[in-house]
Amino acid sequence: MKLRINSNSLRYRLTQTDVANLFKEGCIKEKVNFGDNELVYVLQSTVDKEISADFKNNIVTTYIPKIMIDELVNTDKVGFENNKSELKLLIEKDFTCLDEVAEDQSDNYPNPLTPQ
Repeated sequence: MKLRINSNSLRYRLTQTDVANLFKEGCIKEKVNFGDNELVYVLQSTVDKEISADFKNNIVTTYIPKIMIDELVNTDKVGFENNKSELKLLIEKDFTCLDEVAEDQSDNYPNPLTPQ
């Protein structure tokens, strides 16, 4: 799971395993170590109808409705967003890059723009 923070927006990019684990466990999390501190970011399933987030005790928790997780698993839906509040939230599948990159992309979704 990747988290991109830009201005007042959070963008999560999920690999195939991330989506499968979110579906199975209802929660996935990662952390970034800053010496004596760490930033934890969590995607948590919820019964609410919209994506939301909070930040407490160095933990960013973003809540995604279970129905949206089901769609990520069972359809070609690429992602979901909530830009109804000051904080814009986007959760999407992570596709392989069309350009050469150094990072491991073996668990990313196949890019639909890849030439056949």
